[in-house]
Amino acid sequence: MKKNHLREKSLSRKIRKGDNVVVIAGNDRGKTGIVKSTIEDRVVVHGVNMRKKHIKRTQEMPKGRIVDFECPIHISNVKICIGENQGVKLKVRTDESGQRHYVYKNGEDEVIYRSVKKPK
Repeated sequence: MKKNHLREKSLSRKIRKGDNVVVIAGNDRGKTGIVKSTIEDRVVVHGVNMRKKHIKRTQEMPKGRIVDFECPIHISNVKICIGENQGVKLKVRTDESGQRHYVYKNGEDEVIYRSVKKPK
């Protein structure tokens, strides 16, 4: 019971569906891709962490088949990608009007990545 309660805890949503990310650890280090989905503290990235699954033969497929699919990887092993294979660290900043934004450093300048969604 306690374990499920911990999983429902709100997680950082710096990385979400549609973001371009670069893998910073693991067998696929250096690969980039777009986030297909997020599941708790894991993300599924297009073309990263590919696995093969053998499908048993059926009447529709008398020979069976082998399917390639992406497995989820931990969110700590990916970084937001700006440009070509350039991972950046996102920080939260508040502007004069009180809006919160994710920003990253580009040299000495801070560039806005996107706004932070306010919690309900």
